[in-house]
Amino acid sequence: MSAISTGVVFIHSAPRALCPHVEWAISREIGAPVRFDWLAQSALPGAHRTEYTWRGPSGSGAAIASALRGWEQLRFEVTEDATDHSDGGRWCHTPALGIFHSPVDQVGNMVVTENRLRAILDFAGDDADLMREGLLRSLGEAWDAELEVFRQANEVTPVRWLHSAS
Repeated sequence: MSAISTGVVFIHSAPRALCPHVEWAISREIGAPVRFDWLAQSALPGAHRTEYTWRGPSGSGAAIASALRGWEQLRFEVTEDATDHSDGGRWCHTPALGIFHSPVDQVGNMVVTENRLRAILDFAGDDADLMREGLLRSLGEAWDAELEVFRQANEVTPVRWLHSAS
């Protein structure tokens, strides 16, 4: 019998027509029907958002992220908690950046693996800026930056658009 994992799916923005398809895809991957409470996404007029705490076989986080990544209009995050028998994970997707994945340890820290660190060192050589770029990419900083406005925007919290002054 497979170990059971838990996690959360955050759909940060989805076109209305895609909402039932997202529910069906997640239902298929966790092996149980789901029904979400969709809310308007104030950061993107016409889009909807939801979050769902799931429970399913270990590896369901990766399966959910794979099922959702086919719809390029979605902005989402999927987490899977680590168990005694499996590592956790975090997957993020945006239309502009595509998919990002990082392993997650027992207390929720993202893990940059030995092989990834070696690749960054090989790529960067003695260039500190390239080293920083590789580390930030491995931590998913670009995905976090793009998703942050969608994480914060809901019916209770207004969107604050920041503009840089030249």
